[in-house]
Amino acid sequence: MEAFFAAYDAVLAKWPVEAEPVDMVSEFGTTRVRVCGPPGGPPLVLLHGGGATSAVWLANIAELSRAHRVYAVDQLGGPGRSVHNGRPFRRPGDLLDWLDSVFRHFRLSGAGLCGHSYGAWLALSYALRAPARVGKLALLDPTQCFAGFRVSYLLRALPSLLRPSVARERSLLRWELGGAPVDPDWLELVALGAGFPSSKIVAGERPRSPRPKMPVLLVLAGRSRAHDARKVEANARAALGPGSLTVVTLPEATHHSLPLWPAEPLNQALTAFYQARSA
Repeated sequence: MEAFFAAYDAVLAKWPVEAEPVDMVSEFGTTRVRVCGPPGGPPLVLLHGGGATSAVWLANIAELSRAHRVYAVDQLGGPGRSVHNGRPFRRPGDLLDWLDSVFRHFRLSGAGLCGHSYGAWLALSYALRAPARVGKLALLDPTQCFAGFRVSYLLRALPSLLRPSVARERSLLRWELGGAPVDPDWLELVALGAGFPSSKIVAGERPRSPRPKMPVLLVLAGRSRAHDARKVEANARAALGPGSLTVVTLPEATHHSLPLWPAEPLNQALTAFYQARSA
C-alpha cells in the first residue's frame, strides 16, 4: 500500500494545475474528487478507466480546466484515495447510485461528462439514466458500450483480473501499449494497483438502447487491442443515428495509452466538443 500511494502522489505531483482534494462522504463510503478550474466555469466530470485512478488525466487537466470546473473522480471500489467501506456494489444500479451521489453532492446539472474505457461505460449508463444531469457526453475508446472485447484481449486480461499481480498487469500494459510513450510513473502506479485491496468488479451489460439525449463525442484508439475500433464506430453510428454523434479517431493511440497519449489531439477534440454551442 505504501508503494502504491507513493506512486500515486508522484504522478499527482506532476499535475500542472492546482487541484483541491475533496473527500465526499455517502452511504457507499468516501469518494476522493480532485476539483480544479474556475469556480464559475461549466462543470465537467472525469471518470477514469479500470485501475487508472484520477491521476490518469495528467496530460489533459491543464487544457480541460482552463474554462471548466473539473471534477476528477477516484472511482469507488478500485485503486486510489476513495474508500469503499459502506454500501456494497452488487449490481450495475449500485454504481449508478454512487455516481448520482457525486452529482448530487456537488449540485451538478447539465454537466459535461467524460469517461474512458470502463469509465466510459459508466458515463454512458449514467447519461441514459439521468439525462438532465448530463449536458454533453464524451466516450474515450469505450468498452462494453457498442461492441464487445476482442478474444485476444480477454485472453491477456483475464489472468490479471482473476489473479491480479504487478507482473501480470505490467505484461498486459506492455503488450497493449505496443511502445506508446506513456508516462512511466503512471504505468508504475497502475501496475502497483494490481495489489490494491479492491471491491468485487461489477461488470455491467451493454446498454440495450444506447441512445442518450445529449450530444456525444466518441474518441477511438486506432491501435486499440481491446476491441475493433471500426466495429465500435459502426455500431455507435447505427445506435445513435445522425446529428447527435461526433466521431474522432486517433490513429496512433492504443486503448491504454488514452487519455495520456496522444494528449494534444485528444485535448483539442474534447475542448472543441465541450465549448461548442449545442444546436
